[in-house]
Amino acid sequence: MKELSKIIDEKLSELNFAANKPHELYAPADYVLSLGGKHIRPLFTLLACKLFERDTKDNGENTALPQALGVEIFHNFTLLHDDVMDNASVRRGKPTVHIKWNTGTAILSGDAMLVLAYMQITNAPAEKLPTLLKSFNYTALGVCEGQQYDMNFETKTEVTLSEYMEMIRLKTAVLIAGALDLGAIMGGATENERAVLREYGTNIGLAFQLQDDLLDLYADEKTFGKKIGSDITEKKKTYLYIKALELLQEQNCTQERALLINALQQSDVSTIKTLYGKINVKTCCQKEIENYYGTALAALSELPNNNAKKEIETLTETLLNRNR
Repeated sequence: MKELSKIIDEKLSELNFAANKPHELYAPADYVLSLGGKHIRPLFTLLACKLFERDTKDNGENTALPQALGVEIFHNFTLLHDDVMDNASVRRGKPTVHIKWNTGTAILSGDAMLVLAYMQITNAPAEKLPTLLKSFNYTALGVCEGQQYDMNFETKTEVTLSEYMEMIRLKTAVLIAGALDLGAIMGGATENERAVLREYGTNIGLAFQLQDDLLDLYADEKTFGKKIGSDITEKKKTYLYIKALELLQEQNCTQERALLINALQQSDVSTIKTLYGKINVKTCCQKEIENYYGTALAALSELPNNNAKKEIETLTETLLNRNR
């Protein structure tokens, strides 16, 4: 996986979008991609292709490399636009595009990145194009729907757990499932094999986002790289928050429920963390993660046994045992 991640970095660098004109349109794309990242989604694309591919290229290059690059470009495009919508000033420790340049540049460069992603996705044999496009279009539209639900939740007083899980399925899990599906298509998977792999990806995506919810409050701050409890101070309706409100309602804890709803300051974080401990919200979230992880592994067990499958399992374990 380290080798594949290095290849992704090298190929992204070789694209050198900033060499194109007008420079102001393409330079932000290179800038965003240069900020790094774990390359989780393109790694899944490459490994999914290896899982099913019977014939490898003579030069050893992964057949789904263009699609993996397209997935990474698309993912970073969504982050660029998310930063504009959230008015975020920092991404991976560096100024966001709309801060470094301006909002108009960020929007237009993001639009260009979406097109550049499509150019990579469609870099494939003609007979695979309809299937690739259908899969990617479904994925891309799902991410947009998830983002809209997330924005809706900012002003919505009450959000149920089922609504939240549907939002993260669209905003996070759909892209992981889609990344796997693109690789499977390029590797020659059957319709049934693709469906099973998408099920795996969806459940891993849900577990991955719930793990993010936990890390925001329970990770080590030095390792995490940002203030613990930002979801609380920013009034994010995460699994922890929604589940806590649900449990407090069941227990008629009106005062504690009001405390959680009104928490805004960094000084409130330790109080809320203590409250979560009393009602075992962390344990509830961990059980949900285990359930989705188990369902994902059950789906993966139906697919061919080879080195790629082992690498997918290793990547999965890494994701769900990370501390940042």
